[in-house]
Parts: sequence; C-alpha cells; structure tokens
Amino acid sequence: MFKHLLKKITILLCSLWSVMTLTFFLSHAIPGDPLTDEETVPPEILQAMSRHYGLDKPLWEQYVTYASNLLKGDLGPSFKYQSRTANDIIRDGFPISLTLGFEALFIAIPLGLFLGSLAALKNGQWQQRVIMLISVIGISVPSFILASLLQYIFAMQLDLFPVARWETFQHTILPALTLSALPTTIITRLTQSSLIEVLQQDYILTAKAKGLSMTKIILHHALRNSLLPVISYLGPLIANVLTGSFVVEKIFGIPGLGQWFVMSVANRDYSLIMAMTIFYSSFLMVCVFIVDVLYSLLDPRIKTQVYE
Repeated sequence: MFKHLLKKITILLCSLWSVMTLTFFLSHAIPGDPLTDEETVPPEILQAMSRHYGLDKPLWEQYVTYASNLLKGDLGPSFKYQSRTANDIIRDGFPISLTLGFEALFIAIPLGLFLGSLAALKNGQWQQRVIMLISVIGISVPSFILASLLQYIFAMQLDLFPVARWETFQHTILPALTLSALPTTIITRLTQSSLIEVLQQDYILTAKAKGLSMTKIILHHALRNSLLPVISYLGPLIANVLTGSFVVEKIFGIPGLGQWFVMSVANRDYSLIMAMTIFYSSFLMVCVFIVDVLYSLLDPRIKTQVYE
C-alpha cells in the first residue's frame, strides 16, 4: 500500500510540474505586453516596470525564478492590481468560493443520492420518469440561464431573496442552488444506474429472501456498493464546486475566485491568470488523489498493478 501511495504522489507532483511549466510558457507565448498597452505608457516607464518584474531577463531565467518562487508558495505579483499579489487575491477570494461550494455540495450530494435511489427503486414507474426528466433538464440548461431564471422568479417577482451580491446568508441561497444543479443531476443518474445493477446481484436477492425490508437492504447492502461510481466523480466535482463557478459568481456579483479569474482574463493580467490556473489545477489534482485513495480503500477488489 505504501508503494502504491508513493507512486500516486510521484504522479501527482509530476503532473503539477507539467501544469506549471505549460502555463508559464503558454502565457509568455500570448501576443501582447503583460504589463500595459505600449501606446499609453512612455517607453522609459515600461522599461523600468519590466526590470522591476524581471521581464527583461531571458525566458529560461524567468522560468527558473518563477519555479523557485512557486516552491516557496509565492505565486507572483498582479500586473493590474500592483499593490496586491496573487497570494493576496486567492487568500481573499478562495474562502468565499469555499463557502459557496460547501453550500452547493450540501445540497447536491444528499439530494442526488436520494433522487437516484428513489429512481432505482421506482424503475419503470412514473416517479422514475419524472426524476429522469428533471435530470435531463438540469444537465441541459446552462448555469447562466438557470441563474437568471432564479433571479427573476425568486428575487424580482417573489422578492424572497436578494438579486446579487455577497453579504448575508440569504445572498448565498440562489447562487448555491444554481451551482448545485448540475452535480445533483449527475449524481442522480450515476446513483440510479449503479443501484439498479447492484439490486440485481445475488446477495441482494438473498437479503430479500431472508425477509429484510427494502430500506435495510438499500442502507446496509446496496447503497455502499452503488456509491463507487459516485465517489469517482466526487474528485473533480468537489474541486469545481469549491473553487466556484466563473459564470455563477460573475452573475451574482460574488467576489470569489471565479470572478477574479474572469477579471484577470479581461485585464490581461497574465501573472494572475497563471496563479489561478496553477492553484485550480493543484486543488483539482489533490482532490482527485484523495478520492482515488478513498476509492481503493472502499473497494478491496481494486488492485494496484495498473500503476506498477
């Protein structure tokens, strides 16, 4: 097991290094000046700013400097917001996205498991058809359409929640519902398909023959084995939700990581774009790594030869 984990950690570190390297060189390959528009800034000031940020050095030297700073946890300065660093922006924005993400997961995971289990138990009946119809709608409707619809109905027409901004708990409800819609539908469909297959296994038929209630069979026997596909999806799901949705945060005016990333692209703040990309990639890979380890622990049948 230790050897298995060591190989996974090695793969994780190599992947993070690859993302950092590709992000660095691709960002420098983008046309344009990362500092500002040359037409509006005198050349002398532009040269001084380039020396200050080390952009006048050869590319390989900039890469070595950036990599060494990254190992120290320094993601670099922001070219647009010169009084702030990328670390400051992530430190301010990530807790907000984290809060919104936890609320969305609190909705998506229990609701998806419940609807998926109900659809599997009522397979072929009207309840299953209704749940699948809702799932198709949830997958098909873009998040910006759903966000606008929720704002129009619950904020503008019914006046139950604020339209946007991030101040009180009521401000978090509509964006959390919007952010939880897609993962809820996916978890529902994964749970349903997996649970239908598990309910046809011999040990489930044996439990039924012993007179166990369907509730006990689902909770103590079937649900645990049917959760494996859902758990494999939780890695990227948690990373995507906890780091926030770019579109959802922009629509609701939430100052999380998503909005900062959109602003960094609009401002051509390449240093901040690199920091956001590396941070998100690292968070995603760590979440997938943790879920992968949990998957191996929950299912002893999984062998480690595939990594050998």
